[in-house]
Amino acid sequence: MHEMSIAEGILDIALDYGAKNGGGRIAEVGLIIGEMSGVVEESLRFSFDIIAKDTPAEGAVLKIKRLPLLGRCVKCGKEFHVEHYDFWCPECKDGVLEIISGREMQVEYLEVE
Repeated sequence: MHEMSIAEGILDIALDYGAKNGGGRIAEVGLIIGEMSGVVEESLRFSFDIIAKDTPAEGAVLKIKRLPLLGRCVKCGKEFHVEHYDFWCPECKDGVLEIISGREMQVEYLEVE
């Protein structure tokens, strides 16, 4: 379950930021998670709740913004949603594309009380 290690990283970021900004209780953590990351939201929330216990982030809400896996065909320029990891361009059938979004995994914001 890689969600536990991701939750640990999120908690480290949140606690570090909180300590640098007055050390208050962390109420909310905003995340951006791309479709290609493979993160299972329920597992991430569960893991975060467990490791945040007895820290300033205990009870913090994870607000997750999901970004779709989007690609741009290098040959014809068509932008499209990549579904089921089918990276072939639906327009020209070329298989070379650049990923526009979908690999993100980052803390977007924190709300500290």
